[in-house]
Order: sequence, then structure tokens, then C-alpha cells
Amino acid sequence: MMRRVLYGVAILAVLFGLWGIYDRVAFGHQNAAYGSYVVWGLWVALYLFFTGVATGTFVFATLEYLFRVPIFARTGRLSLFLALITLGAGLLHIWLDLGRPERVWKAYLQPNFNSVMDQIVWGYTLFGLIILAMLAMSFRPQRYAGWLRILSAIGLFLALFLSGGVGALLGVQAARPFWHVGLFPVQFPFFSLASGAALLLLVYGLFDRAANEHRAQLLRTLAILTLVLQLVKLYFLWADYSQSLYGGMPQNVAAVQEVLFGRYWWAFWILQLFLGSLVPIVILLWPGLSTKPAWAALAGFLVLVGFAAARANIVFPALAVPELKQLIGAFHSARLQFHYFPSLMEWAVSVGISGLAGLVFLIAYERLPMTPEHVPEAPTR
Repeated sequence: MMRRVLYGVAILAVLFGLWGIYDRVAFGHQNAAYGSYVVWGLWVALYLFFTGVATGTFVFATLEYLFRVPIFARTGRLSLFLALITLGAGLLHIWLDLGRPERVWKAYLQPNFNSVMDQIVWGYTLFGLIILAMLAMSFRPQRYAGWLRILSAIGLFLALFLSGGVGALLGVQAARPFWHVGLFPVQFPFFSLASGAALLLLVYGLFDRAANEHRAQLLRTLAILTLVLQLVKLYFLWADYSQSLYGGMPQNVAAVQEVLFGRYWWAFWILQLFLGSLVPIVILLWPGLSTKPAWAALAGFLVLVGFAAARANIVFPALAVPELKQLIGAFHSARLQFHYFPSLMEWAVSVGISGLAGLVFLIAYERLPMTPEHVPEAPTR
């Protein structure tokens, strides 16, 4: 019954998304809510979110294929598949955000490797190819054990590089003090790992119905990792905001106040902090709840919601503060505003991409051996 509901929700999301894709293709950015001042919106935030989930989930695949951690035996294939799906969702978001998406080939044939953006494009391309190769090899782990170890090592380096690189992509923009902090390249790998753990907690809690000791131990391990990484996330959040406020730089202070008390207060206090952090921490700390599949899945889902909101709270407020105060009243146009909230078309595209990712997962999960009891363990030598 639950899977039928999920199938129905995913299909409706895809249908809604098809309208959004049509609007985006037919009218370009005309019906998007961003403009000349707020140049990044929902799609960039979800690109950061989904690619972060992908790199974080891939790290958990290396716990089987590279590090041979016993509790993660036979979980690598599902982690790789989830990494592939979420990577595709993230890259599709950023591709549609481009003004001329058909010109993406220029990043390959006319690259500028001094650009962090080009480094990330090539990095994600190689990362996706590694995931695909490892996923194919995972169906014959005895034969390709050596290659799985080698590709895991390369992919682990790329996952850390890409997570930190996305933070650096924001951090190098000195004109945006809210982003221009040294903590970003350090924070993002932790955020990615935390969101990957949360996704695995959600999937194993919701779909793996093999009631055995291994599943209980796996859920408990993922719960502990998620809990610890949540606390690390809160520490980074405190360090970032306290430094910004104490430093007293006007643009930085204004951006933080926009998050805490401005138009986006509800996204921070309700979605990111309460539902996305405090409630999961209580669930995961409560004795026995973390090994109950339904509660583990709920905690994982709420953590993911919190990280999606956190990405939006990184992107939107920084662009809501003008570089020059006079810009607010110097020109008047619908495209020259600092207030941003996603349009219906933007929501439709994101809902559609998310629904497509969910639909692909549901179909593959039913038709391919993904759960630990259906996957042969990789050889130890």
C-alpha cells in the first residue's frame, strides 16, 4: 500500500514537473522569480543539496568497497545507486538554471581550468562516470574487487574535492561577505556526509523490511553517525553566524539578520533548526527509537528537509542584501528587486525532478537486487 502511494505521488510530481519544464523551455527565465540582482534561486539551492547528498552517499559505498567496514557489507550497491540518482537530480537543476543550457559543451571543449566552475564541471563528469562503472561492477564484486577498490579511492578523493569545491565556489566571491568565509570549504564535506547518512537512514528505514540483527545494527550505526554529524552541523552554524555578527561587517550582519529575523525566518527556525535538527536529534537520542524503521526513516527525512532549507538559507539571504544601498531605489523594475521567493514554474521544475528521481528509485528498487540480503558480499582480498 505504501509503495502504491509513493508511486502515485512520484507520478503526480513528474506530471507537474513536465509543465514546469515546458514553461522553462518555451519561455526561458521569463517566469522565474529571480532577476538582475537576485541571480540565483531555488534551482541553485537544490543543486547544492542534491549534489551534496550524492557525494555523501558515495562515501558510504567506500565503507564497503575500500575500507571493508563489516556493518556496511553488501550496502555499497544501494549507496552507489542513490548517489547516481541524486547526482543526476542536482545536475539537472543547475543545467536548467543556465541561461543557455545547450552551450554546456563549451565547458568540455573550451575549458578554463583556472575557473572553479570548470573544475567542478569536469569533476562531476568524472565522478558520475566512476559511479556508473562501480555500479555495473557491483553486480560481479568477486571479479571486479580490485577495480572497485581503486575506483572507490579515486571517487572518495573526488567526493571530498567536489564537496569542498562547491563551498569554495561560494567562498571566493568577495563581494558577498556572507559567503566569503573560510569555513565554507570545510563545512560542505561534513554537510554532504550528514545528508548521505540521512538518506540511507530514510531508505533502509522505509524500504528494507528484512527484520534481522544486521538491519537493526545498520540503522543504529547510521543513527549515531547522523546524530554526531547533526551536532557538528550545529557547531558550524553557530561558528559561522557568531563570527559574522561579532565581526560587524554591515553586509554580513544584514544577511545573517535576514536569515534569523527577516523574510526567511521561518525557513531557518522552523524547517532548518526545529524540524531539520532538533526533532531528529530527539528521535535519535531516544532509547530504542533509532532501530525502529518508521522512526529512523522519519528522522532521516527530517534531516534532509533541514539540509534543503539550509542550502536555501545560504543562497537567498546573501543575494537579498544589496552591494550598494542606493541600488534599492536607483532603478525600478520587476527584475530589479532584492526580494525573492520561487515562482510556481520554479517549484514545478524542482518537484518534477525530485519526483523523477523518486520514481527511478522505486522502479529500480523493485526490479534490481539492492538490499543487503540480495547482494553478495565483496571479497576481503
